[in-house]
Amino acid sequence: MRSLQALHSLDTLAFHWFQAYRNMHSGVAYFSRCVSRLGDGFAYAIAGLLLAVFEPNNGSLFLQTGLIVYLLELPLYLLLKNTIRRCRPSELAGVDALIQPSDKFSFPSGHSAAAFVFATLLVQFYPQLFFLAYSVAALIGLSRVMLGVHYPSDIVAGAALGVVCAEVVFQLLGVGV
Repeated sequence: MRSLQALHSLDTLAFHWFQAYRNMHSGVAYFSRCVSRLGDGFAYAIAGLLLAVFEPNNGSLFLQTGLIVYLLELPLYLLLKNTIRRCRPSELAGVDALIQPSDKFSFPSGHSAAAFVFATLLVQFYPQLFFLAYSVAALIGLSRVMLGVHYPSDIVAGAALGVVCAEVVFQLLGVGV
């Protein structure tokens, strides 16, 4: 229990550092809002559909695999979030979230989980996109901290959830094996 308290203290300290950085740099809030919107899900659906239609080699398999991964990730994310029930950092005194989150709890970050699912899918099918895919996913996660709706550990947990779900589905389907 003591180690969980120490982790929470470290997490809160890191969260406050990011909030101070955001408050000192006026463009960070606007940039974070824009990047966060990339993680809302619409962009993933559009990209998957475009690949399925216009990329003859792997596009359809990419879309099918992605749908299966998200069918695994989403219920696990909801189960974890509603079992752990960690309050959002915006419930801390003096912390204002810059956006209204879609639900009450913060752990794990659904935006990060989805972003890392998508990044892992992209890298599996298009390895040359490694740096771009994981950089965008990391920025989506970071944007959620900057906006005041997640602790850094929420992002790490969401990222791990997304990558693990994708890798499990790749193994089950024999994709890339």
